Amino acid sequence: MDIFSVITLLGGLAFFLYGMNVMSSGLEKLAGSKLEVVLKKVTSNKFKSLALGAGITIAIQSSSALTVMLVGLVNSGIMSLSQTIGVLMGSNVGTTLTAWILSLSGIESDNVFMKMLKPESFSPIIALIGVIMIMVAKHNRTKDIGRIMVGFSVLMTGMTMMSDAVSPLADSPKFSSLLTAFQNPIMGVLVGAVFTGVIQSSAASVGILQSLSLTGQITYGMAIPIIMGQNIGTCVTALISSIGANRSAKRVAVVHICFNCFGTLLFLPLFYLLHWIVDFAFVDMIIDPAGVALTHTIFNLLTTAVLLPFTKQIEKLTCLFVKDDKKEKKEKEKRALLDERLLATPAVAIEACRSVTIGMAELSKKSLQLSVGLLFDYNESIAGKIQKNEKRIDKYEDKLNAYLVQISKHSIASNDNRTVSKMLHCIGNFERIGDHAINIMESAHELHAKGICFSNDAAKELQTLCDALLEILGLAYQAFEKDDLEIAHQVEPLEEVIDTLNVELKNRHIKRLQNDACTVELGYIYQDLLTNIERVSDHCSNIAGILIEIDEQKNIHKYLYKLKEDDVNFQASFHEYLDQYYLELGQPDCKDA
Repeated sequence: MDIFSVITLLGGLAFFLYGMNVMSSGLEKLAGSKLEVVLKKVTSNKFKSLALGAGITIAIQSSSALTVMLVGLVNSGIMSLSQTIGVLMGSNVGTTLTAWILSLSGIESDNVFMKMLKPESFSPIIALIGVIMIMVAKHNRTKDIGRIMVGFSVLMTGMTMMSDAVSPLADSPKFSSLLTAFQNPIMGVLVGAVFTGVIQSSAASVGILQSLSLTGQITYGMAIPIIMGQNIGTCVTALISSIGANRSAKRVAVVHICFNCFGTLLFLPLFYLLHWIVDFAFVDMIIDPAGVALTHTIFNLLTTAVLLPFTKQIEKLTCLFVKDDKKEKKEKEKRALLDERLLATPAVAIEACRSVTIGMAELSKKSLQLSVGLLFDYNESIAGKIQKNEKRIDKYEDKLNAYLVQISKHSIASNDNRTVSKMLHCIGNFERIGDHAINIMESAHELHAKGICFSNDAAKELQTLCDALLEILGLAYQAFEKDDLEIAHQVEPLEEVIDTLNVELKNRHIKRLQNDACTVELGYIYQDLLTNIERVSDHCSNIAGILIEIDEQKNIHKYLYKLKEDDVNFQASFHEYLDQYYLELGQPDCKDA
């Protein structure tokens, strides 16, 4: 093996890693919203978590990416440590599929159909189809499929290059003598762990071992400890990603390390003990790529089967390794609002953003509900809670806007892109509703502080208007949370009714002023309240309009104009709401002070 073979080997490794990266990125984009839905189904059920971890790893072809994702989710408080343990075990099972795909390079046969299964036979065809799809396709989804195909072909090309580069080693006496060091199982574990830790890819490490197996000089006895070491080495990625994270997130990395180390510490001595007793004949047999894949699969399945019942004990052990300090025992551990580690998987980062945005929306909705209640029953502690909520809402807005801009810089699927656009447009409306809740609360405080109140008629009319406001608020927020256009279409008719009620209440208020049934001072507060209520209603209309505009590809201003002029359903809903609230409003009695 000369310098050129070494260069080819390094080039093959580069192709392999790049192909793996391109394929994983394409699979992540293709999974998109499906990946988000799967993540929501994480439960404390061990078997569901196991299946979830295996499924996601197979979908994105990267156990390291999943581990980093879990560290970010725990650091953000979206998942708990206990939920991640089963998922991590499942990721070790899911990653074995890559080894089986790579084992195709070891197929030897004169049969035409069998030859077509070899990577060097079908990779060029897949690459050509993939490139054509990228160049010709108009839809991002089709282009993502093309990128997956190209990435897979580059990966397989890298595998072939590595195999060709190491093939001269089959006749090298020096290589044969070097392999004697691997007769020591501890050395095999160390080499597998260190090499995998350096390149941070267990798939690439297993691929290189499969390439070396084609030289015909690697035995099962040499390969088994190396494979166990590779499982330990892949924990480096999680360990690095946990730097700077909170203690719960660090424990995710420790769980990953414990799982893989326990597997090696348990099965390596057990294997050699049984070998000493039974004398396994296959230990000295030459291993091929399929044998490497089989060994890798058996080890991970056995480790998972043995350790899965002990997830609670593993969790307790990690808490001993990463202890809470005294301050954290007294105070709730601070969590990152949105963890930047999740940006490595944009689909998951978008889902995290959506969860936070829904939390922000619920907070602003609650603030408005509380502020409306203060108009009729003032409470100082509730007023203080509204002010605290406002500070949190402002923090949400700043963090979400910055994070969504970072996500927008990534190449994401069209569905995800629409989700990001909706959030970017709606966040400002949620924040403004929180501001109006503060304004309404301040009006309620002024009434309370001055010991003044509205007339019976004014209070009754205001209550009716507030009922309509809370209904439109519920509709708009429900439409956003469920991403439901049918609900979104119900918002605009009610918004028109609120505008109509607002005009009616202003007219009635003027009549009360003319009849000395209301003071000028109360009039200013009343006018401010009507203005804030109308503005909140407008923001609810904006939220529904954004959903309609983005999903139905309509210019919202032209759409609303045409809707109010021609749409029969709109007119029917408008009159239904109008009749309902005008009936509640009742007839004015300007003599009542």
